Amino acid sequence: MSNVINGKLFRDAVVSAANVLQSKKKSVDELNVFPVPDGDTGTNMSMTIGNAAMALKNLPDDVTAGEAAKETASGMLRGARGNSGVILSLIFRGFSKALAGKREIDAEALVDCLEQGVKGAYKSVMKPTEGTILTVAREASEKARELSRTINDPFEIWTAVCDQAKVSLDNTPNLLPQLKKAGVVDAGGMGLYVVWCEMDRVFRGGEPAEFVKSEGASAPVTIDSFSDVVGKYDAEIHFTYCTEMIITKHEGCDSSDALRAYLETIGDCVVVVEDDDIIKFHVHTNDPGLAMQKALEFGYINLPKIENMKLQHQNRKKDAEQGYTPAKPEKKYGFVAVAAGSGIEAMFKDIGVDCIVRGGQTMNPSTDDILKAIQSCPAETVFVLPNNKNIIMAAEQAMKLADRKVCVLQTRSIPQGMSAMLAFDPDADFAENCTVMTEAFERVSTGQVTFAARDSDFEGHAIKRGEILCMENGKLAFTERDLSKGAYKLAKRLVRGDTSFVTIIYGADVTDDAAEALHDRLSAKFSGIDINLIRGGQPVYYYIISAE
Repeated sequence: MSNVINGKLFRDAVVSAANVLQSKKKSVDELNVFPVPDGDTGTNMSMTIGNAAMALKNLPDDVTAGEAAKETASGMLRGARGNSGVILSLIFRGFSKALAGKREIDAEALVDCLEQGVKGAYKSVMKPTEGTILTVAREASEKARELSRTINDPFEIWTAVCDQAKVSLDNTPNLLPQLKKAGVVDAGGMGLYVVWCEMDRVFRGGEPAEFVKSEGASAPVTIDSFSDVVGKYDAEIHFTYCTEMIITKHEGCDSSDALRAYLETIGDCVVVVEDDDIIKFHVHTNDPGLAMQKALEFGYINLPKIENMKLQHQNRKKDAEQGYTPAKPEKKYGFVAVAAGSGIEAMFKDIGVDCIVRGGQTMNPSTDDILKAIQSCPAETVFVLPNNKNIIMAAEQAMKLADRKVCVLQTRSIPQGMSAMLAFDPDADFAENCTVMTEAFERVSTGQVTFAARDSDFEGHAIKRGEILCMENGKLAFTERDLSKGAYKLAKRLVRGDTSFVTIIYGADVTDDAAEALHDRLSAKFSGIDINLIRGGQPVYYYIISAE
């Protein structure tokens, strides 16, 4: 075996790692200590590296290591989702920087790759927490540097990196008490370990993994099942609409076989994936309404997406010929907000947001999603409202790629984003608005009512799957079995002596009658406070409540 890693081997190792992480993402997701339903670490990291793998598969066998690393970093950065995905992308961005212009990877270059990746990842986090993916990457990098003083074989060093990553991963519960109490290791660290171990296997002569069945899936799912499947059929588009959606199953819904069979009769490129709680499907069809109607027989629909592939194909062709053309600035300031739910999206539009990026909990948008929204905003300066703590890092990476001035306001909830927007002063300058908008959203207390996605022992709470979780400013306040009781109790906690108004935003799974009953009860309790009720239509969160 040669004592260098060439571009082809690096390319194959990353693609194989993407396939394996995709198959293991559920087990990584389940390591999340906090039981709130979200995009989850394994899913976000899988989608991040999967985006790079799609581009890498098109590279020739004579690709250089520098070119393969650059394509990997670019794909990961643009596809990065959630904090864990962004950190993974930054680790591999270090590879791209260290390998610029290099044909192969020797021992010294490998160590440089790791050190630059760790440096970039730590720099991106305002307050790095040890006992996470950062610790695993740093300690593995330090081990690589130590070994490089006596070993000149990148393959041997990489194996030692994986061994150290396992030691560091196993030690994460000793650094983070919440991990130790839950009896798990850090999810992000586990995702990184899975990626690196699979790369090590390929580096040592193993055949790249083409497909490994995803845990809990009833049908094969590859890294390109939902994001690359359209590309396979671009040459001939027989069906116009690419239709995707998630179905939360009705009780007693045992299998998606009948749905799959039906979709095959109205279109092609059918992909159906399910676990115990949801079904996700993709189909190309000329009548997406039929697909949606059939979906309702199996449960209720979340986050449907319908796209005209013929228009997409024309736009991709145009982009390939001319390059993507950002919107020309027509005004001084513009706004991008991340949101999910028709009512919430409409509210942001009403108060001046130019571009909505659909996403949030359970659906973290990628860096590229946010970047495209920024670029399509016809303004010289763009303010971005992530409205979720797990989207802030992706927004900050998009800011670095944008061709215009961008301010990412670190809003962690929908009410914070709205308060920031309402505080904007068109006559003030950029710096003044950054300050005033930040001060405005930091004054907002946010309550969120959702459900436990899994059993958990968290911060003294023995939580059972399906229980109502009531959170105050992102932290678990208490659990309840009754939704209305929990929402009322949480709203009372948020009200302070100086509170002047409360906003209740109710989600897709709450009836108008139930929401109005909560509003009436709170109005009777706090007669001197203005209490507003808004139908947000958001998924996951039954109620989002703010007090100002």
